[in-house]
Amino acid sequence: MSHTAHIPSHRKPRRSTSKTALRAGVAGGVLSTIAVAGAAGPAQAEPVAQTIEMPTITAGLSTSVAASAQATQAVALDLETQATEDAAAATAAKTAKKAKAEAVRKAEARKKAEAAAEAKAQEAAERASRSAERTTLSASTGSSDSASSSSSSSSSSSSATGSAASVVAFAQSQVGDAYVSGGTGPNSWDCSGLVQAAFRTVGVDLPRVSQSQSTAGTQVSLDNLQPGDILYWGGAGSAYHVGIYVGGGQFVGAQNSSTGVVQKSLDYDPPSGAVRVL
Repeated sequence: MSHTAHIPSHRKPRRSTSKTALRAGVAGGVLSTIAVAGAAGPAQAEPVAQTIEMPTITAGLSTSVAASAQATQAVALDLETQATEDAAAATAAKTAKKAKAEAVRKAEARKKAEAAAEAKAQEAAERASRSAERTTLSASTGSSDSASSSSSSSSSSSSATGSAASVVAFAQSQVGDAYVSGGTGPNSWDCSGLVQAAFRTVGVDLPRVSQSQSTAGTQVSLDNLQPGDILYWGGAGSAYHVGIYVGGGQFVGAQNSSTGVVQKSLDYDPPSGAVRVL
């Protein structure tokens, strides 16, 4: 009689939803049964002829690990995508800021250029207006040049005396000085600055600008000039240039930056009118 112990298999059908703990319990039960049977059998028992298939306890764990790895990879991919998008957004913002700054700079440069062009145009218009006014004045006085010359000659036959002589002497002593817009001496002048300084030597305080100086005294005819009279160019009250009649048909004036202070004949630049202060 064979004493081979026949141990029935306790293997149960696998279930897809089995958990690792349940499988571990089943395996433990099987091992316990084998141990009890071995202890109860005779010493000369023959080896067990039937093998027992142990339950697989790692399938669920592998599935969990694989799922975790996939989730980790997905998170890493999301983070990489977000980092790429953030970098692109930062680059776009930097580019937009740079473009805006460049646009502002160009707009400011354009405004400056427009302002400069407008200033130049205004200056050119003022020069043209003065030239046209001088041309008109020259034409209007051309017909009376002969009469003016003769009367100027007769007026200058008598030399200046008193305060008028002092004014004339001061003006003539500045001939050759430079012309500077706004100049009031002692070595550079503009037209009204020279006239004001000349009359100040005799205690007469004239206005500073040519417009006011052209109405500072009594209006006199160009046919009846006397040394010391103030000559003006333009309208009375709106004159753009003044000088001092020094007799002999001549005047002294700070003309422009090219000529400086000069003594010239009235024919050189016929005045519009004259006022007598002394």
